[in-house]
Parts: sequence; C-alpha cells; structure tokens
Amino acid sequence: MSAAPEAPLRIALLGYGRMGREVERVALEEGHEIALRLDIDDNRDGAGITPESFAGVDVAIDFSQPEAVPINIDKVSAVGTPMVVGTTGWSDRLDEMRALVEKRDGALVYGANLSVGANLFFRLAAVAAELFDPFADYDPYVIEHHHRHKLDAPSGTALHVAGLLLARSSRKTRVQAGNPEAAIDPEALHVASIRAGAAPGEHRVGFDSGADSVELVHTARSREGFARGAVLAAGWIVGKRGVFEFGEVLDAILEHKPASSTPVSRTR
Repeated sequence: MSAAPEAPLRIALLGYGRMGREVERVALEEGHEIALRLDIDDNRDGAGITPESFAGVDVAIDFSQPEAVPINIDKVSAVGTPMVVGTTGWSDRLDEMRALVEKRDGALVYGANLSVGANLFFRLAAVAAELFDPFADYDPYVIEHHHRHKLDAPSGTALHVAGLLLARSSRKTRVQAGNPEAAIDPEALHVASIRAGAAPGEHRVGFDSGADSVELVHTARSREGFARGAVLAAGWIVGKRGVFEFGEVLDAILEHKPASSTPVSRTR
C-alpha cells in the first residue's frame, strides 16, 4: 500500500522550525525536492506566497503557527496549489477554510495529528469508548504531555480524541480541560495537559473504575512520524480536489481506491 506519487514532488514548506526541518529531511530522504522555504519573517501575512514564488511548486506543507494557517490557506488556494496542514490550534476556522477551498476548487488535507500510528490509535480509542460505555463504573479521561514550547493546550490531538469519546459516551457531555479547583462535574470528560521538557507528544486514553483501570497510550518517539505522514498526504493530495481530514487519506490508502472529493462526515 502506497500513496507515493509517480514523480518526485516539488514541495513548499510553510514554517521552518523543528517540524519544518524534519519534513525537509524526510522529503529529501524519499527523493522529493524542497522548492521553497518560508519561515515567519519571510511570510508575514502570507506575503511570501505569490504566483511567482509558487511557480513549479506541486504541494505546500504547513507547520507554521495557528494564527498563520487561515492566511496561508487563503493564499495557497488562490494560487491553485494543493496543501497539507499539520499545524493545530486553528480548528475554529475550519468550516470557513473548507468553504473557501471548495469555492476555489482547491485541495487541502488537514489533521489534528499526521502520524499514521496516532490515527490508528484514534480508531482504537473509539472502539474502546464504545465497549466501556455500557459499564458506568468506568470513567474515561485523556492526558497529554508535550514539550514546554508547544503553543496550544490541550493539544489538537487531545481534543480530537476527546471528541471521539464524547460521541460514544452516554454519560459525558462536554470537555473540561486543565486542573479543576473543586470536584469535576460527573458529566465532564477531563482532559489534562502537561507542558514540560522536550517530549514530542504522548496521549493517554484511560477508563478507570474502582476495580481496575485500562489505558491506551500513543507515544511519539520523535517528530519523524508527523513528518512522514505529512509527506504521505502531500503525495496523495496532488491531482485531487476537495478538503480531507488525514484519516480519510489513510482510509483511501487502506481501501486501495481513490477517495471521493466529498469529505466523509466525522464526529469530533
């Protein structure tokens, strides 16, 4: 199973921090070319994204900052280049950006987490939530740990997992993030964040009862998994039209068939 394009890609990197450099390393290792690098100073308000700078670019990969993502999507879709967004923290603008890209007949892949392993972890968490829900003694929770420089808390991945649990819970109705000063509402799903050290990302989904406790854990050993997922999605989206969540890319690859340009409805 592979989504590798027939020819090497010419990639534009939007954001050239830790993740941007890791995407570059993986892309070069896989035989692709980095045609353009735009970091914060090069791309304020999307100034670096022009028809001239994107001439010959096959696809853009964004690991910039949350506030820059809507601007980048606007500019990239305007020049007609497919795009993969791995930045989190902008989901409140997703519907607006989806409508914009679809209006322009563009192409976009986005995801709370572009790691293949993490996305399979999502599926395990969803199945576990369904299995445990009939047993009221088991209380679900989410814990995530990232490096101290991460800009958003809870992480986009944690919120995505929480949405999967809420959709399958008959007792939890909302997320409560952070550390409560008093007892937590029984109807709240507690999502706790740790910001310390250099951890690239760990997410735990637990089901705790008086008798025992069960946990599912995804631990990113490095940023490589996110980078490989981004390059995988970049190869897949070229030549397509529509807006896709990264899980849909995996679905299409696993099913050995092209995905429809109409996104699959997913509960979040």
